[in-house]
Amino acid sequence: MTQDPLVSFEGVAKRFGTYTAVQKMDLDIRQGEFLALMGSSGCGKTTTLRMLAGLEAPSEGIIRLSGKPINDLPSWSRDTPMVWQSLALFPFLSVIENVEFALKMRGMGRAERRARAEQWLDRMQIAEFADRNISQLSGGQRQRVALARSLVVEPQILLLDEPLSALDAALKVRMQSVLKQLQRETGITFVYVTHSQSEAFSMADRVVIMSRGRIEQIGTPQEIYRTPRTRFVADFLGSSNIFPGTLQADAQGRAAIATDSGTFLLDGQHGAAGQAASLTVLDTRMQVHEQRPAPGVNAVEARMIGEEFTGATATLYFETPRGQEIRVQKSHEDLADLSVAMGRSFHLSWSPADSHLVHE
Repeated sequence: MTQDPLVSFEGVAKRFGTYTAVQKMDLDIRQGEFLALMGSSGCGKTTTLRMLAGLEAPSEGIIRLSGKPINDLPSWSRDTPMVWQSLALFPFLSVIENVEFALKMRGMGRAERRARAEQWLDRMQIAEFADRNISQLSGGQRQRVALARSLVVEPQILLLDEPLSALDAALKVRMQSVLKQLQRETGITFVYVTHSQSEAFSMADRVVIMSRGRIEQIGTPQEIYRTPRTRFVADFLGSSNIFPGTLQADAQGRAAIATDSGTFLLDGQHGAAGQAASLTVLDTRMQVHEQRPAPGVNAVEARMIGEEFTGATATLYFETPRGQEIRVQKSHEDLADLSVAMGRSFHLSWSPADSHLVHE
């Protein structure tokens, strides 16, 4: 995959009256990558996608596709098809007629467009449904028709606006595999809008997290999960325990942060003493002990207040005497030697190397 940007947002903002939906942003989308735009409702991700599709005009800034400004280019001339959340399939057309539609609008001859549509139906493993009405298909089959209809024109870039939101959990996972495999095989750039962390992290090469119309962080799923850049990102992902506090040095001069739950060591230098910051620790990096752990690790005593079992893992919830909630995720094997019980106190620990600091 090349690193040359296929799309560039240069100082792009979008306002609706006095409301700013997207604050001034700079964003490059690479040729051949799977990029996910993620955030809660109202964060600006769908507006960003619609500006790229030509369905909204930027209030300021320039959007470039293959180096050329496209602000004034109508949506039908951009070669940026979109798979909608509602799918927007034509109920009065058969499956194969839906797939042929974009080719027909481009003036392709009947025989050629029929052959191209059949190829994509076969590729999407729905060739047997070619003559069926859309209403006769399952949700997953309709998803495949919508994808075939968009991909049959073999675009440079495909835009997807929460296309899996209406599917049940098991079908959603299967369709994630289909999407990821399609993107890898075709090399087409996918820009995928979602509010689901599992969708974004399982499929995307890079993830853009947005909040209140601005980009909070861009990175690989691994980078964002392990090292959130802001307090918002850490909160949004929900996988980190967050301890607000103040930077300081301990008695040996080592970097530390003082919080309501205690003073915890940091790995390396992270800022000036007295500076406000938040310590984040992944719930998978927390250890649970019945006895106080040996020196050299960060530790806090907390009372168990809840547990949740999800397949192969268990999530335990604790509360410190100062009211800080701490979440720990472990496999059942990891917990086999512990006598976990509601209301019982335990010692929780983590290495300073697993402490990550955010300053926003």
